[in-house]
Amino acid sequence: MAKIKSVFVCNECGYESAKWLGRCPSCGAWNSFFEEKIAKDSTSSNGGEKKKTVIPTQLNKVVGNEATRMSTGFRELDIVLGGGIVIGSLILLGGEPGIGKSTLILQICDRLKTDGTILYISGEESAEQIKLRADRLKVNRENLLFLGETDIDIIEESINNTNPKLVIIDSVQTIYSDEISSAPGSVSQVREITARIMKICKAKSITTIIIGHVTKDGNIAGPRVLEHMVDAVLYLEGERYFSYRILRGVKNRFGSTNEIGMFEMEGLGLREIENPSSVMISERDDNPSGSVVVASLEGTRPLLVELQALTSQTIFGFPRRTANGIDYNRLTLLVAVLEKKAGLNLGNQDVYLNVVNGIKINEPATDLGIILATASSYRNIPISNKLVAIGEVGLTGEVRNVNLIEKRLKEVEKLGFKTCIIPESNKKYLKDKFDLEIIGVKNINEAMRGAGLK
Repeated sequence: MAKIKSVFVCNECGYESAKWLGRCPSCGAWNSFFEEKIAKDSTSSNGGEKKKTVIPTQLNKVVGNEATRMSTGFRELDIVLGGGIVIGSLILLGGEPGIGKSTLILQICDRLKTDGTILYISGEESAEQIKLRADRLKVNRENLLFLGETDIDIIEESINNTNPKLVIIDSVQTIYSDEISSAPGSVSQVREITARIMKICKAKSITTIIIGHVTKDGNIAGPRVLEHMVDAVLYLEGERYFSYRILRGVKNRFGSTNEIGMFEMEGLGLREIENPSSVMISERDDNPSGSVVVASLEGTRPLLVELQALTSQTIFGFPRRTANGIDYNRLTLLVAVLEKKAGLNLGNQDVYLNVVNGIKINEPATDLGIILATASSYRNIPISNKLVAIGEVGLTGEVRNVNLIEKRLKEVEKLGFKTCIIPESNKKYLKDKFDLEIIGVKNINEAMRGAGLK
């Protein structure tokens, strides 16, 4: 006889509680608990049968083979994945609505280097809607099959019957299992659906790409265990009013993490950008004050972007600090360092900072660029458009060393810049020769002098 038990599950992180709670003690989310009924059989789950004995394997006797990969047809995507899609892997692709996830998936289906069947499963759109998008993208592949279904049992049967090389699930939040009483998209449903998809695809070495919705915080909707179960997690990012998209790898069991690929949204879909740095600074022809180029690092790839700062006399008693593309708290910290260590009176100035083209940067190596751009705008002195700034700034005004400095300098040299301000500790240990004027600085005052701001 099955006993029915109710538990309350947090829809954000999967935390379980015997009673309803207003605030989740695990993730801190409010009003996120939903009741789920769980049936537990009072009899033995295996019918009294003896369980199978499992013998551990000696690790040094296991024969390991290099992962077999297939190219997606996109060089940028192959870089993010570490050289292509690993056959039999489970990949999670997330992004905001309308960012281009389904477009990218259809283009992958068209360009993928495989002769096997591709099964596209959608729980959100009909075959006619997918066909309209495919026609717009000029996708016409004979081995591309479509299934509009949300029942995991029917999906599982279809995968067994077609035995495809690639399976697309769009999206995991719409698929449900009759064995679970909760609604599609709940913690229990997402966890169960992902586990069943992973079981069948791993057993048959079927490569699977799952599309996931994101929450208002930018995280994949559903339990965090979803990201732990898959082999790779990719995020497609970008501003709604900009055409550029960044594909960021935040987890990859078969390659390095935090790699990025850059695309541009066009009428015929996403077009990959093989040299992102040249695009980021392509419109920087004049030489206004408050503008400087910095060399950021995304994964192992150097990326040159333009920072723009604007200072103006505040009309309120409390000056504003506005940051677009960088952390707001980082901007306020660096403004305080400028006031204390460089003597700039920014207490009565509004400070606005923008990363051009809607790019988001989290790396501390751009600190020196923020300092120089803000000082340039405040003093209304332009910085040379052939200069690049690299360095992390500490609270005492010191310029600290950054990693992979030579890779950054090679990118700076390749794009035709003439001068680069870097930390003195990095300059000491440079091994390669560069056709650049490299200025090593120990603090922000030396950096400002090197940029002609003092």
